[in-house]
Amino acid sequence: MKKRTLALLLALVAALTLLFAGCAKPANEPEAPAADLLAAIREKGEITIAMEGTWAPWTYHDETDKLVGFDVEIGEKLAEKLGVKANFIEGEWDGLLAGIEAGRYDIMINGVDVTAEREQKYDFSTPYAYNRTAVITRADDDRITKMEDLKDMNTANTISSTYAEVADKYGANVTGVDDLNQTMELLLSGRIDATLNAEVTFYDYMKAHPDAGLKIACIDPETTSVAIPMRKGDDTANLLKAVNDALQELRDSGELKALSEKYFGGDITVNE
Repeated sequence: MKKRTLALLLALVAALTLLFAGCAKPANEPEAPAADLLAAIREKGEITIAMEGTWAPWTYHDETDKLVGFDVEIGEKLAEKLGVKANFIEGEWDGLLAGIEAGRYDIMINGVDVTAEREQKYDFSTPYAYNRTAVITRADDDRITKMEDLKDMNTANTISSTYAEVADKYGANVTGVDDLNQTMELLLSGRIDATLNAEVTFYDYMKAHPDAGLKIACIDPETTSVAIPMRKGDDTANLLKAVNDALQELRDSGELKALSEKYFGGDITVNE
């Protein structure tokens, strides 16, 4: 009995050895190709797009609480050209880019400025808009007339935004906030001296709040490019190309310009 049991055990070990040897990859065999995110998106039938939903006129909710805005319509048109539906996921700015890295979102469309630091972490589409940064103050405050006047001033912005980075570059004391509404509350109550944001966002805010008593104190001379980030990797190469192709089609057809004029009252899709 013992000899038979031993023989069975030896046979089992030999079989397992052959099995694992067959599964092992030879040293000279090339790596398997990375998964294709575009193919996965098309198989699923939807693309997951991250945005704030609180930053008019880029992404916001209208009087019926429907998610609307320049970037929302761009997202819908991109999804249509990819042959899928747009699945918008809203969240606070600080978590959106991190969600791209973690794979929770496929892309982010939220007026994202391209910076050298961000380009190290993410792949960006070709720019679809261009942004001028405005320093916004109370209308009766004349202390700031140029960017250098921000030194030692108290400002507020979402902490990982390019606006916070610009304020910090000029020596401001930056307070981190969640969204534009919170920023404006701090400014109007006098708890901060200024805030930085897109020039077009200021005009949109004043259209909705004409008696707010705010003004643009100065404009940053540097124009920034707005593009669509996605995580870096071989698996996103096809998605990046497809997004760029779709943006070019929207530009060539005039749809991109029309959306800009609808939401901003002018064409911010060209760098002028």
